[in-house]
Parts: sequence; C-alpha cells; structure tokens
Amino acid sequence: MNATTNFDAMFEQADPWGFETLWYEARKRDLLMAVLPEKHYGRALEAGCATGRLTAELAKRCDALLAVDLAERAVRRTQARMAAHPHVNVRRATLPADWPPGSFDLIVLSEIGYFFQRDDWLATARHAGAALNPNGTIVACHWLRPFAERQIGTRQVHSDVARQPGLHRHVRHVEPDFVLEVWSRNPQALRFREDTP
Repeated sequence: MNATTNFDAMFEQADPWGFETLWYEARKRDLLMAVLPEKHYGRALEAGCATGRLTAELAKRCDALLAVDLAERAVRRTQARMAAHPHVNVRRATLPADWPPGSFDLIVLSEIGYFFQRDDWLATARHAGAALNPNGTIVACHWLRPFAERQIGTRQVHSDVARQPGLHRHVRHVEPDFVLEVWSRNPQALRFREDTP
C-alpha cells in the first residue's frame, strides 16, 4: 500500500469521498450488491472497509464478515457502525502482509487496488485467488478517472485479479467513472444454479 497517502487524515473528515451523502456512492453500492451471484455467503472478506457503508450491506448477506482497513480511524468508524452485529469482525490490516488466514466464500476489493505499489497489489490479488473457496466470488470495483494518489491504473488492477487461476468472469460493468467486475470459481450460469420450479 502507498505509504504516502494519509488515510487517517482522510478519515478525520465527516464524510470522506461522499460515502454517506452522494447518490453516486449509494448507487454504486447498490450495483455491487446486485451483481453478487449468490443470494447468501458463508464467510466473507471486505478489504478496505472505510466508513463501513458497504460493510453494513454485505453483513446482510453473510454468516460471518471480516472487514479490514489500513487506517485505524476507518476501523474505529466501521466498528462503531457494526457494533450491533456480532457476526462482523472489523480490524486493522496492511495488505498483503496481514492477509487473514483461512478461506472465504466472498472477497470484496473495492476502491483500494490503485493505492498499492504494483508488487504489493499482485501479492494481494494472489492471496485473494488462493483464499477463495471452490464456489467463491471475488468482486472488484474501482474508479477509472485520474487522481493524484493513484499508483496503478484501474484496468491493470482488475487484470491482476482476473489472471488468478480458476476464475470465471460473470460480470463486467463499465461506466465513465468506474468499472465493476465479478469472478467466481463456479463457471455455471447463474440461472442454472437454482432448481427449476
């Protein structure tokens, strides 16, 4: 992760990046939740939980959710938001060094990849691929436009995830502002994962 970006200072703001107030952010969260191929997940990981707005939505569809962030202030804000949800564990982690043990049914990599140095992001993408359960899902969503703190292009960020062995892309949604992609270990079309009535 790029150490020159002061994430703790960002989280001193009441609403960094407009997570709480912008329709753009609310709509993007809704899109991300809508493209998840499974109705419910067992164990999930959210890397870069920020203020916990997306965490709160993911928690509704997971039995256990681990949300991590580099910034201590972000962790405290998300812990406060999720305090009434014992199945959500929020903690500080610097990826890839602190990649959590175990496997996951869902891994969410949203708006974080471009802050990494390339080697660290490649290692993070490899960890995600290795930690995914046989029918698991990885979702990545990233801003496309230039900004000062960017270390890696968004298309490269997603390409590094897509190259992990055994992943099948189910969704690629592109807008002028962002790209949202979903990969799964399960190649089966979504309609045929459910019994026909």
